[in-house]
Amino acid sequence: MLSIALPKGRLGDDVYDIMKNAGFAEGDINNMGRKLVIENKEAGLRYFLVKPSDVAIYVEHGAADLGIVGKDILEEDRADVYELLDLGIGKCRMCVAGPKDFVDDGSRTLRVATKFVNIAEQYYESLGREVDIIKLGGSIELAPLLGLSDVIVDIVETGKTLKENNLDVLAEIMPISARLIANKVTYQFQSSNIDRICEKMTEVIK
Repeated sequence: MLSIALPKGRLGDDVYDIMKNAGFAEGDINNMGRKLVIENKEAGLRYFLVKPSDVAIYVEHGAADLGIVGKDILEEDRADVYELLDLGIGKCRMCVAGPKDFVDDGSRTLRVATKFVNIAEQYYESLGREVDIIKLGGSIELAPLLGLSDVIVDIVETGKTLKENNLDVLAEIMPISARLIANKVTYQFQSSNIDRICEKMTEVIK
């Protein structure tokens, strides 16, 4: 039986619906009660919900065979897993944002506030730009407003929060969406079963 780690929240619900439409799940994952794991013995799959940022950890260490995780988490955590399928849901963008009138003239070290330290460092390294990364856990938009940073690197979905705080997208780093990932060892021994799941999910997505 293959184990699948789903992220808690709307994304996990959407993925479970895809699995149901593909014939790999049944019922409502939100009606699990206090059960932490639900099984579909006929399909040979078991599901469990975890914090989105923990999905790749469960998969990388073999506690889950498969998982659904955002591309942002994969890039930030650099998880040692196979990325099998772009589900095309949970779409947003990783962007650089700052005050509407901000111009980076390169005259000094750029101060960047973000919770995505690795992504920010890799992006600015590719530009050859010297930066001072300031790691924050939340309310990233506050940083440039209070003078803590020049710009921020963060996820942008609609851009509404940025506009309400007089901030603009200055550059797009990468598009983000949900990805199906697999444990590398599991895939070696269960590639045919996993590929079949990928094919069915692709049919549903299309």
